[in-house]
This record gives sequence, C-alpha cells and structure tokens, in this order.
Amino acid sequence: MLDQELLTQLKHHFSSLKKSVTLRMLQGDSADQSWLNLHEMLTQVAATSELVTLNLVPNQEDSLVGNTAKLNFELWVDDRFTGIRFRGNPGGHEFTSLVVAILNAGGLGKMPDADLQKTIGSIKGPIRLSTYISLSCENCPDIVQALNQMALIHDDFVHEMVDGAAYPEEADALGLQGVPAVMHEGKQLHAGRGSLGDLLEKLAKHFGVRSTADDAATSSANAMEPLQMAVIGAGPAGVAAAIYSARKGLSTAIIADKLGGQVAETKGIENLISLDYIEGRELSADLGARLAKNEIQLLEHRRVDQVSVAEAMAEDSTAKSALFDLHLSGGQTIQSEQVIIATGAQWRQLNVPGEHDYLGRGVAYCPHCDGPYYKGKKVAVVGGGNSGVEAAIDLAAITAEVTLFEYADALNADQVLINKLNTLPNVKVHTSAAVKAIEGDGSKVTSIQWEDRKQGHLQQLELHGVFVQIGLSPNSKSFSSLVETNSMGEITVDDKNRTSIQGIYSAGDVTTTPYKQIIISMGEGAKAALSAFEDRLKGY
Repeated sequence: MLDQELLTQLKHHFSSLKKSVTLRMLQGDSADQSWLNLHEMLTQVAATSELVTLNLVPNQEDSLVGNTAKLNFELWVDDRFTGIRFRGNPGGHEFTSLVVAILNAGGLGKMPDADLQKTIGSIKGPIRLSTYISLSCENCPDIVQALNQMALIHDDFVHEMVDGAAYPEEADALGLQGVPAVMHEGKQLHAGRGSLGDLLEKLAKHFGVRSTADDAATSSANAMEPLQMAVIGAGPAGVAAAIYSARKGLSTAIIADKLGGQVAETKGIENLISLDYIEGRELSADLGARLAKNEIQLLEHRRVDQVSVAEAMAEDSTAKSALFDLHLSGGQTIQSEQVIIATGAQWRQLNVPGEHDYLGRGVAYCPHCDGPYYKGKKVAVVGGGNSGVEAAIDLAAITAEVTLFEYADALNADQVLINKLNTLPNVKVHTSAAVKAIEGDGSKVTSIQWEDRKQGHLQQLELHGVFVQIGLSPNSKSFSSLVETNSMGEITVDDKNRTSIQGIYSAGDVTTTPYKQIIISMGEGAKAALSAFEDRLKGY
C-alpha cells in the first residue's frame, strides 16, 4: 500500500525515536477489505523501525477503552495509553497526522513550548474529544495534530480521529455536514480550520482552568525581558519584518497564532518570483526554517488581544524603557520598545442571521474540505470573484445543483473562469443579489433568503449547504482602538509603514497598502523593519 520511497522516508524519520511506540489495533474481520487495508498499512509502518510495534487486540479484551469499532487503533508508550486514537484508516492528508503522532509519542518532533504546555495541562479534565474528518480535507490535519499533542501533554485527555466516511451513521446522527468537526458528548466544540491556539481557548472556556497552572504560565511569560522589537503575525510580512529586525541586532520576538498565516491555507502559488510553483504549507515551512536561522524568539499559538502604551520600566534614564504592552490571550503580557503589526487577513463572513448557528452543519468556507458531504445535493456559493467561481466549478462536479450569488452587477472573476462556469448545465448565477439570511431546522441548513437588488424582491431558495467565498477581511480588530484604520478595517500606514502611533508599524494584508500579494507582503515587512530601525537611530 505504501510505496518504497515513503517507507524509506519513514525509516529515516523514526531512526531517532527515543521511546518505543505500540500501535494497538482492534482485531477485525479478515474478510473486511477496509480492515485488511488498515492492517497492511500499519504493518508496513511498524516495519520501518524496531521501536514501532503493531499488536492486535481481541475484541473481548475491551482494552481499547471499550471501543469495538471495526477500524480502531491507539498509540501506547511503555504500556501506557497516550490518549491518541484513530478510528478509520488515516490515509490521504491524515497519514501525516499518524506519522507526527508516532514521532511526538516517541519523544521527537516540535511540541508546544513550556508555557503552552503548562496552560494545556491546566485545563480541567477529564477531556474526551472526537474529531470527524475527511481524508480529502487539507485543514483537518492541523486540528487532529494539535489535539493529539494536547493528549500527550495533559494527564486526562483522550482524542480520537474519526473518518466520517468510515462511520457515516455517526456523522448523520450528529448532523455533520462539514469537517473538521470536534465533538464532545455529541456537541460540537469547534468546526472548520483552526490552530492549537484557537482550540486551547475553546477548551479552556468549555472545561475550565485550574488557576495555579494558569498563574505559573502567566508569571513565566511576564518574566521575559523587554524586547526591542515585537512582531505580531508570522505570515510573509511578519517573518520578513522579524528577520530584518534581528539582522539589525535588535532583540526580536514574533508572536503568532500560526506560522505562515493565510499562506499556510493556500493550495498552490505560481507567482512568487524565482519559483515556478510551491504549495502554501511548504512555503510556510520554509519561512519557519528561515526564522530558525536567526536569533528570533518564536511565540507560536498565541494571540495578541490588545496593544497599549506602557510606562517606563524604571526611573533610571539609562535603563531600558518598554513603550508598549502586548496583552496576550490568557492574561500574559509582553513588553517591547517597538511593534510591527503583520496579522494579515482572514476569510470574510456574511454576517447574516444563521451563518454562525449553522457553521459545520450547512455553512462552509472550504469547498475542497466539505464538498464531498453534498454529493447529489443542492448548494449555494456566495461570491463572484475568482474564489467563488472556482468553488462553483468544483462543486458542480459533485453536487446536483449549484447556485452562485454575487452582490455586484457582474461577476468579478477572470474571464477564463467565467467562460468555464457558463458551460456547466447545473450552475445558476444570480448577480445583483444580496444574501439576507441562512435558514435551517435547528440541526442543518434548509434554505437561503436573498434579495434581487434591482427588483427589490425577497426570495427563498431551498438547499442543503452554503459555501461563503467573499474574500478576506483584515485582522485589525485588536488594534483598531489604538491605531487609525480605514472604513474596511485596514490599518492606515504611510510610505514607510508607520501607523498613527509613533513606534508602531504595520505591513502586509492588514494594511492599506494595495495589491494583497505574497511578494508585496514580504517587501512591506522588510520595509517596516527598516523604517523602525531608521527611526530608532533618529531617536524617535
């Protein structure tokens, strides 16, 4: 099942394992091809290292926490359950989740830093989570891997990956229409793309936090020496800004929810000069590798909730003076003399009734991830730009009918995409259309309300799913009370990336700089760092 090149790579990755990892697989029906496929794959994986073992567990032993599902295996270390379980065959994108789980359980791979581990350990247990995924979902591995790491860190945390296609009756009973979907006792805690930081906030809110560990994490973070430069955001702009600041000899930290930012969610990039083609995740990894070669402190899985002007740290004029306090989610505070905001943008929401209520149950933002759930059904795509038209084209090959709604009087996509769209018999297009509400029966989406802007008529369309593809909005909310923004929420900057507050700079998609492109963001990040250093030399 696994080709020789991949097996050779696994041998290399597992050659440095520090602990023995046992894959305990539930004994299945030898006539069941799906069980045979999983058994063959795990046998091949285990054969790549003497420290990885596959053990079959008879059904009656009940040692897999009472779970007798047909495709079920767990990771154990030193006769101890790690809290990581897979239900289904982790192929496709999820094969990486299996490899990372073995590496992490075996004492290798990048884990959350010490402060984050304290925060994870502070969440009140017991925690029992199931993440329903699709093997074609590109966002699911991020969620699975983050929760697997939490299970390894927390002393009372069990997480299982569940392939929705292998257990369709469960997905139907839960009313799932999108992935990834993180469930606890039949209730959805998280849906769609996200990061370890997102999950940590939601779990802390849902389960509660032990105050002692939280105080320890906070005091540790507050013990950091004041920085000369704090960069918020780790996309192309943020990474460039941090590297240029570090190269100027400044004590620099980069604070971000996720390395790569929006780039990590980009499928293919073909317009980055000197590269014919690169995947977004690969470029994100390259950015991380470049960061690691410089003296830059990476504070990942953290969100800056607010930046405020700080008082001098000491009365002594020769002492370092922190000008800004960066207030992080979880109560932590970091101080810095200068700040560069490079938080990028996120998928724009419709902000209509029903959109939030039915997220993951008919409302989706990723056609590649959630499209398979709507095979043979009726769906809508909202947005007539490139992303919207591309989504409609892709969904037309799966669904029975696609209706595209565009607010403007004409589609805004490239003509070649529009021409392709017009050839599809199961696609309808409504321009000058304003979506007013997404309706459902309490468990799933049933219809959409929209207005013909020219006629003024309110209409209703019965359907099963709505894919929102209306572009990006700047991640500036946490800073809008301090620095000046325009009507779209973009941070206003001058030609040297200065904001309205002295000492605070901004770069990339979060700013008023036109043309939101990766190469422009990189250049703007470098320019912001150079401007900040120039101002430092001038004494302001």
